[in-house]
Amino acid sequence: MREKTFESLNMVPFIDIMLVLLTIVLTTSSFIASGRIPVNLPKASASQPDGKPNETIEIDAAGTVFWKGAATSPEALRAALEPLARDTPVVLRADRSVQLQRFIDVADLLKQLGFAKVAVQTEAGKS
Repeated sequence: MREKTFESLNMVPFIDIMLVLLTIVLTTSSFIASGRIPVNLPKASASQPDGKPNETIEIDAAGTVFWKGAATSPEALRAALEPLARDTPVVLRADRSVQLQRFIDVADLLKQLGFAKVAVQTEAGKS
C-alpha cells in the first residue's frame, strides 16, 4: 500500500483559527487596566507635555500618596527620592479634590530635597 504525498496544504482552517485568536485578543485587551492610579486632574488653560522621561508622584482623591504605583508614607517617599539626581524631572499628579495641605506637603518635600524640575500635571481646558 502506497501512501499518498501531500500536494497542497489547505490553509483555510489555520486562517480561521488565527482570526478567532485575534478577535479574542482584541476583545480582552480593551478590559486590561492602564496601570495608572485614577486621578481626576485639575484643568488649566495651557498644558503642554515636554515628552522627557520623568518620575511621577501621584495623590488620589483620598489623599494617599503613590510612588511608582504603590502607596507610600512621607518618610518612605523621602527615602526613595534621596538617591535620585536633583536634575531629575518630577511630575506631581494630584486629584483636583485632594486637600491642598497634602499637595503642599509633597511639594515642600521636593523643595527640601532640592529638586529643581518639578511640574504639576493638569488637563487641557477650562474648569
